[in-house]
Amino acid sequence: MTTATHEETLGFQTEVKQLLNLMINSLYSNREIFLRELISNAADACDKLRYAALDNDALYEGDSELRIEIEHDAEAGTVTVRDNGIGMNRDDVIANLGTIARSGTAEFLKQLSGEQQKDAKLIGQFGVGFYSGFIVADEVTVRTRKAGAHANEGVEWRSQGEGEFTVADIERLKHGTEIVLHLKEDAKEFADDFRLQNLVRKYSDHIEVPVRMPKTETAKDDEGNEIEGSEVTTWETVNEATALWVRPKSEISDDEYKAFYKHVAHDFSDPLTWSHNKVEGKLEYTSLLYVPSRAPFDLYERDGSRGVKLYVQRVFIMDDAEQFLPLYLRFIKGVLDTRDLSLNVSREILQQDPKVEKIKSALTKRALDMLKKLAKDSEKYQTFWNHFGSVLKEGPGEDFANRETIAGLLRFSTTHTDSTTQDQSLAEYVERMKEGQKKIYYIVADGFNAAKNSPHLEIFRKKGIEVLLLNDRIDEWLMSHLTEFDGKAFADVAKGELDLGDVEDEAEKKAQEETAKAKEDLVKRVQEALGDGVQEVKVTHRLTDSPACVVLPEHEMGFQMRRIMEAAGQPLPEVKPILELNPEHALVSRLESAEGESFDALAHILLDQAIIAEGGHLDDPAAYVKRLNSVLTA
Repeated sequence: MTTATHEETLGFQTEVKQLLNLMINSLYSNREIFLRELISNAADACDKLRYAALDNDALYEGDSELRIEIEHDAEAGTVTVRDNGIGMNRDDVIANLGTIARSGTAEFLKQLSGEQQKDAKLIGQFGVGFYSGFIVADEVTVRTRKAGAHANEGVEWRSQGEGEFTVADIERLKHGTEIVLHLKEDAKEFADDFRLQNLVRKYSDHIEVPVRMPKTETAKDDEGNEIEGSEVTTWETVNEATALWVRPKSEISDDEYKAFYKHVAHDFSDPLTWSHNKVEGKLEYTSLLYVPSRAPFDLYERDGSRGVKLYVQRVFIMDDAEQFLPLYLRFIKGVLDTRDLSLNVSREILQQDPKVEKIKSALTKRALDMLKKLAKDSEKYQTFWNHFGSVLKEGPGEDFANRETIAGLLRFSTTHTDSTTQDQSLAEYVERMKEGQKKIYYIVADGFNAAKNSPHLEIFRKKGIEVLLLNDRIDEWLMSHLTEFDGKAFADVAKGELDLGDVEDEAEKKAQEETAKAKEDLVKRVQEALGDGVQEVKVTHRLTDSPACVVLPEHEMGFQMRRIMEAAGQPLPEVKPILELNPEHALVSRLESAEGESFDALAHILLDQAIIAEGGHLDDPAAYVKRLNSVLTA
């Protein structure tokens, strides 16, 4: 290695400076994690070289035995992690080590609570493994050269993690990357053979690339004494170095499965559950799928990373092979290793391969089965639902074949508990249905309280009929694709005619018809007073406490969906509501006895109040206030 040239000092991205400051000030409660992260990155670099070399064997530069090496120097207080993987050029170094090459870092910093344990777990969602070296080091030096580049195209990166870093060109004979950690005084414990070997076996035993450490042996004479100057240093592989997914399930411990998840998902938390399967027959593949315990920051980003790690006969192909799982299961992490694809497979080839669809169908069923088993543990499943429930709700619209299975996995707030926690399943709802009830009732609103206190629920509460309370942005779209469950049709209580099935007896229905006939004159007068403001006016029996409510035709788009689409700039044709009056209410009786302008004002007030109760917005709020004041002061 010659003297460094073309040296420049650059500043870290602002968010990285803040992140480094957090790490350097002991954000992690478990400092030893740094080695796992660096080994994981080195293994990825080896995987990438193996894949690139499929097309260009010269990239190995005569050294095709991929490996990771760890050395330490107790006197100098350093630990070195070295790999002969793909390596980096100058631009790669500045891009990958000077910034966090993923969006969302600023968002991450906003989420920090100041509580060390929670914040440490958060970091795992943001793919910042390299920076964990600063937990134990007060200076980090990286020397690297991209495979296939000239020896004088090596790069050295140095930083003390204090806001800036230095990049210089160097000569480097070997491709790959070497990271030298200059340990802090209170971290010198890591410059120890036994300590490092234990950490490798604890966190990285499952890594397929051999992790090697130097072992020095001294020859002994016949009397057992060491012969001075006979020391021989060899490299010893200290990890299992066998791809975990190809080992029999019976030989893999839970701790090994959890450690492997942290490697493939770059997460610091344990997974909620996993499923490991080997399939033989027409299609041959092995899958190891995991359900994370927390959502990544880019779960709702269009360009967020998703999909499984794809291997073909244990050769790494790509990191985020999203073609093997549907979009609504984008939170699933893991590995797929198959014999049925060619080694030079690309994303474009995957889109055209019919075998991919078959594997996707099988993996989807496997993932849904995994969630069904998880649902038996209500506490764990609630953790899953709180993080990924709204994503799973995309399923019925995207995956018609598995719609009934997905419906069984959905959880809702209902009037049974009146709680904001979505923890009630459709199966539980069906079990609690009233005798004679034929439909599953639901209401969609902008917020939980708007749904819970909607006037539309009054008759349902009176008769003890449970209603699903839906207030997620996706809920109305979900219900447009979820038409039935267990043979029971869904019914929106705020649309169309109210049908309580056989819960109402014939006497009640006859009384309602007689009331509607008696109020025909009032209905006609209100219709004339409101004119084009409503589609229709009628007497209702769905209200017990409120004077009026607005209803939409059965197949019309709901109020919540209309507001979302209008906010997104999507123009929609105007739909007039149907006004339903409660004939038993005092305000309706007062309306019936009113005349002239007083009648008109009170009719408009009842309509406006019904729209407000629905969570709607008035076209002319000032006119509503003026009318209300006139009635109050009359």
